[in-house]
Amino acid sequence: MVYAFDTLGYSKRLRDGGVAPEQAEAHAEAARDFIMVELVTKADLAAAVDRIDLTIDGLRTEMELRFDGLRREADAFRRDVDAKIEKLESKLEGKIEKLSLQLTVRLGALMVAGLGALAVILRLH
Repeated sequence: MVYAFDTLGYSKRLRDGGVAPEQAEAHAEAARDFIMVELVTKADLAAAVDRIDLTIDGLRTEMELRFDGLRREADAFRRDVDAKIEKLESKLEGKIEKLSLQLTVRLGALMVAGLGALAVILRLH
């Protein structure tokens, strides 16, 4: 993290340490120029926050569009599956109905054959 640099305090310490005032001020200014370049101002920070907010808004919009697309795809898939299930149910109902009719016919034929056999047995007695 970068902190604000106190050039006056730095210059005073150099002078107190025996450095000539002109040299102390030159050192302080050079240090300030080097350090202050890296210091972030409130305006810099606000601009960065604004850019981040714009990026987040863009990502949010993109995600909403993608989710809407996924919802549409899921709905289409669900409709397709529902249609296929209905078709299979219809086929299955048709086959069950056909088998039921076949069993009814066979049962009827079996009953006629049984009655015929019973009639023959009764005549023989």
